[in-house]
Amino acid sequence: MKTDISRLLSQSAKVVFPLFLGGMILYWMYREFDFGQMSDVMWHEMDWTWMLLSLPFGVTAQLFRGMRWRQTLAPMGERPRLSTSSNAVFLSYATSLIIPRVGEFARCGVLKRYDNVTFAKSLGTVITERAVDSIVVMLITIITLLLQLPVFHHFFQTTGTRLDTFLGQFTATGYLVTFICLLAALLLIWILLRKMEIYKKVKNTASNIWQGIISLRSVDNIPLYLFYTIGIWGSYFIHFYLTFYCFEATSHLGINCALVTFVVGSIAVIVPTPNGAGPWHFSVKTMLILYGVESNAALIFVLIVHTVQTTLVVLLGVYAWAALALTKPVSRKERNHIQPNH
Repeated sequence: MKTDISRLLSQSAKVVFPLFLGGMILYWMYREFDFGQMSDVMWHEMDWTWMLLSLPFGVTAQLFRGMRWRQTLAPMGERPRLSTSSNAVFLSYATSLIIPRVGEFARCGVLKRYDNVTFAKSLGTVITERAVDSIVVMLITIITLLLQLPVFHHFFQTTGTRLDTFLGQFTATGYLVTFICLLAALLLIWILLRKMEIYKKVKNTASNIWQGIISLRSVDNIPLYLFYTIGIWGSYFIHFYLTFYCFEATSHLGINCALVTFVVGSIAVIVPTPNGAGPWHFSVKTMLILYGVESNAALIFVLIVHTVQTTLVVLLGVYAWAALALTKPVSRKERNHIQPNH
């Protein structure tokens, strides 16, 4: 009985804590915000053409991810259908809006159910995928910092602003939000490590996970893998960058500012909240202010952009759910006869 109660509390905490954390950060940021201004901007000032042009790149980012995932599974004899892999990715992002990071397990479950792919092997490839993506973000961060050092230097020189003065603009609540976000990220890492320890208790499962992790060494076409990886992150960036042209306050900032805010936002989503809600808003808004965007305009930008992009994730998840409901599961024997590009 106690075990059931503990499990129920643990599962509830996984849902409630991310929602509470994201909700509190958003409340703190928008507690004095006039939402009537946002409505006016959306219907009278915003250029929706650029927003609509950005949306296909949000789709291609996930499609490239499904293709790359399928490629890493091939060396282990696992050949899921391309449609199943793509829908699994779509559904995983939508699921993570409810319980952050659960999508990684959900998409492995989709491949297991519909294409009979070994769960542990697919989970291992997801771990590899996260490691590769972390390296990509790190490289983008380093390149961006090197490119932007002169910009930061010029900004502080011409405005007379010093870094300690800029940080001094943070209120005590601002520092508290930053601390909570860091603490939540560390908690997420700890939970993931605990989950991996549970898997490691089963020798066969651990072996399959390890095969998935090292699957990258056996990928047949490394240039294609790199192409997919560039496609993923290039699509993510364009998906974000084009939204700058939707608003007068950000349309003049250029690609360098977009790179900085993109990198900071990509790091912020590590914090376990639904689609980075709260930490993403806070970090991107802070960087926009650094580039001279007025605080209220920055608040409007992050709220509208995040809401639209999250809506796209939801719609893709609904599509994937409907498509999978019409998908016939295949046996391992049938799956092995699937054409490579099916």
